[in-house]
Amino acid sequence: MLVKRILFIFFLFVCFSVKAQKETSIWYFGIKAGLNFNKTTPAPLYNSQMATNEGCATIADANGNLLFYTNGVYVWNKNHLIMPNGHRLMGHRSSTQSALIVPKPGHQTQYYVFTTDLQSQAYGLRYSLVDMVRNDSTGEVIEKNMFMTSPVTEKLTAIKHQNDQDVWVLVHKWNSDAFVAFLVTDKGVSRTPVTTNIGTTHRGKGKGAIGCMKASPDGKKVALAIWRDINQFEVFDFDNSTGKLSNRVTLGPYPEAYGVEFSPDGSKLYGTTNGIGSTEPQIWQFNLNAGSKTAIASSAILISNSKTHKIGALQLAPDGKIYLAKEDDSYLGVIHNPNAAGWSCRYIDKGLSLGDRKAKLGLPNFVQSYFQAKPLN
Repeated sequence: MLVKRILFIFFLFVCFSVKAQKETSIWYFGIKAGLNFNKTTPAPLYNSQMATNEGCATIADANGNLLFYTNGVYVWNKNHLIMPNGHRLMGHRSSTQSALIVPKPGHQTQYYVFTTDLQSQAYGLRYSLVDMVRNDSTGEVIEKNMFMTSPVTEKLTAIKHQNDQDVWVLVHKWNSDAFVAFLVTDKGVSRTPVTTNIGTTHRGKGKGAIGCMKASPDGKKVALAIWRDINQFEVFDFDNSTGKLSNRVTLGPYPEAYGVEFSPDGSKLYGTTNGIGSTEPQIWQFNLNAGSKTAIASSAILISNSKTHKIGALQLAPDGKIYLAKEDDSYLGVIHNPNAAGWSCRYIDKGLSLGDRKAKLGLPNFVQSYFQAKPLN
């Protein structure tokens, strides 16, 4: 009988173990800062050639080996050299989410680099295409700055389609309440987006274009931060079969709302405020399983103030922790148990050393579906 129980437990462990998503294992951000998540403990990297105030993106292969990274303006290969044609992309190093790398479905060596311009300026949303077969398998940009739509905010995220092959790329229009979702398939990027008019109209002097947007790892929710002068977070349900959003929950006001991130299980939302006037930067947690919209808004818990003068992006990592960028700081903040409620999430302000390098306001932007727990095959 004991043997049967042991075998049953072993069977459950094998069936429900999490398959690591190594594509997110290498991070480059800030002032030539980097991290290697292939280690048991994330280790600083010192070989980056990138300096960026905010947005950036990196991608590794399925074994966790660096392929390339970008700040939305330049693209560096694994040897930390600018790729052929990998310059003058129409993102901006001070756009909140200036870049996002999306593997082309059905093409193992090609990757789209989507970019957003600074504060709703004219370049808008564009994409470039990298082919890793070119240039002795170190990559080359073979299409560049293909126009999608303008003007848009600095918010940019991506979610796997329900078919687990295609990918939705999601942005928000400026002077509008419209989310636009472009479907990326093996045939390319759809030219006709799915549009959802819902929630706050993003408008003003450009400051409202600032702030992050993220999808939950399971692709069922989307959250965003709207900076000055709107100062709030919003959460929506997302239908990853249609690309439509619904069921808005408004959270605010939170002065200079900037970063957002979901816990791995999607039950908690975290948000950061930059800090304004004499108010210290803050990290907030919201319980998305609290019930009604009012209950979710009322569930807000101030996890911590940060002693750093300004904080920025939050990003879920392969180790299941959430990391926080702190401007001009050689440490990242770390939320060690993000699924846990309240202070049990265990936030540490000086959580992970970057060595002699410093963060700014941004951390790498990823297709959030990489962080969804998947059973081993």
